[in-house]
Amino acid sequence: MTTEKGKWEKLVRRMEMLLRLRSFPVAMKMLEKKEQLQEIPFLRRPGHKATMCQIINLVRNCDWTVGADIEDFGLSTCSSILGLNELPYCYTDGTFRSIVWVQTKEDGKRFEAAIPRIKTGQYEAVAMAPLVYDPFEPDIVLIYANPAQMILLINALQFEDYEVMQFFCVGESSCSDAIARCYLNGKPSLSIPCYGERRYGHAQDDELAMALPAGYMEKALRGLEILYRRGVRYPISYAGAEGALEAVLPVAYTTLEERIEKVRGAVPEGVVMGLTGVIASGKSTVSTQLAELGAKLIDFDLIARQVVEPGKPAYNDVIKYFGTQVCQEDGTLDRKKISDIVFKDMEKRKKLEEFTHPRIYEEFFGQLQVFGRVDPASVVIVDIPLLVELNLMYLFEKIIVVSVSPETQKERLMARDGIDNEEASRIIASQLPVKEKKGFADWVIENDGSKEATLDQVRQLFSQLRGDPHGIDPDPI
Repeated sequence: MTTEKGKWEKLVRRMEMLLRLRSFPVAMKMLEKKEQLQEIPFLRRPGHKATMCQIINLVRNCDWTVGADIEDFGLSTCSSILGLNELPYCYTDGTFRSIVWVQTKEDGKRFEAAIPRIKTGQYEAVAMAPLVYDPFEPDIVLIYANPAQMILLINALQFEDYEVMQFFCVGESSCSDAIARCYLNGKPSLSIPCYGERRYGHAQDDELAMALPAGYMEKALRGLEILYRRGVRYPISYAGAEGALEAVLPVAYTTLEERIEKVRGAVPEGVVMGLTGVIASGKSTVSTQLAELGAKLIDFDLIARQVVEPGKPAYNDVIKYFGTQVCQEDGTLDRKKISDIVFKDMEKRKKLEEFTHPRIYEEFFGQLQVFGRVDPASVVIVDIPLLVELNLMYLFEKIIVVSVSPETQKERLMARDGIDNEEASRIIASQLPVKEKKGFADWVIENDGSKEATLDQVRQLFSQLRGDPHGIDPDPI
């Protein structure tokens, strides 16, 4: 019943930080036999006849692990949603709902028939616990959040394999809309907590509930991480209802065409391509060879070092914010110290980017314009290690990704930096995998083989970029 130690903790803690959730995400598992409740560590029984919303509240707000079977539920409406029992006739004929919630018994009958329920007889019990403790492998996860947090969660779920989300509202018994629908259709299901959940389950005025199949949690976190890097974050800052929006709207809403033209139009008869990869993939080898063949090279890493040289505006901003502790004895920035700081603190990383990115882009545009004036037909290669992470793909006509297998990547990183397997694994795990970057590629340079094999791919690519009809496309996407 228990899972591998730590499987969920890291994911949940990261999600809690990105969304700033105020209650525990709830792991929920249906059990075929009630005796399975005894296998779950630290599990408590309600100790009285309880409702579903009471049990959920004990888990998400009181930090309990709770199990229940049919004997623990006080209302047939709750237990029937989980498929633990059939509804009595006075419910199915509409009598129960007509007493309070609808006008007639016929309305009540339609109401009861509309409530989704897990098929009766499949299960004998249910277990719930804070997911962060890895109590068991859950079927679904319940998340409670305010509307602003919830729309970001929806955005995150839609980031990959976009689809429109449809949500339902039966009214009272809203737990069926979240829990039962999620079980039945295998999709995330959003619900507005009903009167009963607010009165007996302590759901707050601003809370919504979503049930996700457990397998969706990693997708949700990936989406939240990417949106965070793109500036979509919680809490959502206010831009102001009466102010000019030009300075705060994202590029895509304001200067998208202008920026694209600024890059691609700088060499009107040539081509501007983005080059990226992962750490220790051999990207520098590829960029150097392209430069030797005649391409003009712009290196974002080099620019990033230049804009923070002592005395420059970005350097002064960094020192003012981080202090002289991030300096070496000669006054230059200690890049490793800064990296260690921002790696652990997203807000500090954001501040560092505010200081450096505008200066980097300014220098980039300047170099590009120089190349265009000297040779309007230039082939310009822009080497950006974090091209995908920074969402800069739109700037370039084509994208080149230097790819390497995870095994080769780790071996090269350990040899290059003189680090052990554990440290190399940590560094690699903190970065976007190359397989995700390859999804944006127009050309992939495979760099697992010999140096000559890699250079042969580079030569073929450059021939194509120069318009040589005999050039061979190395790996078109």
